[in-house]
Parts: sequence; structure tokens; C-alpha cells
Amino acid sequence: MNRYITLLRGINVAGKNKLVMADLKAAVSELGFSTVATYLNSGNLILSSDITDPTEISAQIKAMISRNFQVDIPVYTLLQANLETILAHAPVWWGDPDKTIYDNLIFVLPPLSPTDIHDEIGLPQPDYEKVADYENAIFWSFSRKDYQKTNWWSKTANSAVKDGLTIRTANTVRRLAKA
Repeated sequence: MNRYITLLRGINVAGKNKLVMADLKAAVSELGFSTVATYLNSGNLILSSDITDPTEISAQIKAMISRNFQVDIPVYTLLQANLETILAHAPVWWGDPDKTIYDNLIFVLPPLSPTDIHDEIGLPQPDYEKVADYENAIFWSFSRKDYQKTNWWSKTANSAVKDGLTIRTANTVRRLAKA
């Protein structure tokens, strides 16, 4: 049985794209996935399955969310072991306990690649942010007090590629990797 992490993009606890995590957990369990858990109220699922293709899991969950909750959102699934590998390749500057720095992991959703994201968003502002790629993920850190001076802050939410990525904090991805 494989352990997977499924990330839902654009889920909210209120307002647009509202999904109650307890309802989502029950619906995903009804699909036949086992040991289903949610983490935080931001669209993080941990589940087990005999299915070997993460894109098949994403497709099943995406269709169920559309059918059951009338919400059409991007869904991205990866093996928990792959998340651990990604984290093992984090640059030394990422995930520092320094609270003045905000560390995120950007998951690039297929068919996009990190190159597509860089081409659309551009270079980071070196005085305020850093980025580094590993496979289909981008490590991104920035100064909390200067976030509005970064190049990536507004563009990750407002660019043509915004629906092709989902972002989690360093603390969240570390917990998902160990769940």
C-alpha cells in the first residue's frame, strides 16, 4: 500500500471554494482510499492506496469534489516518499528557523514545469527573496517585512500560471512528509 499526499489548490474554509475538511475526508474514504487524514483547513490530504499512478488518484478526487461539492479545483498527488526526497534536496537557506523569513514550497502542477513558472514570473528580487528548483517543486523564501517588494509574491497569485501551482509553508510540508 502506497502513502500519498494530495494537495488541493484554492480551497477555503469560508467563501469561495469552501470545503469542510471532515466532509472531504469522508468523501475521499468513500472512494476506497484508506487511512485518510486531513491536515489544516487548507486542502491537504494524506491517504493510502494500492493505486500506483498519482495522476489517477488526483483525477478520482478531482471528479468527486466536482460531483459532491460543485467545486472545480486543481488537485495534485505525490507519493509521500517523493515529498521526503524533495525536502532532502532543500537548499541550505530554506527552512531556517529565522522567523523574519517566510519559507514556502511551490508545487508545480503538470503539465507545467518550473521553467514555465520562471518564464512567466521572472527572476526573484535578490535583496528580498530566493528560489531554487528541485524536480517539479520550487523552494521559495522571502523577507516577511518586505514581501511586497518581492517579484514572486503578487505574481504567484495573479499570473497566467497561478492555477498551475499550489503553495505550502515549510512547516506544513515537513508535517505532511512525516504524517
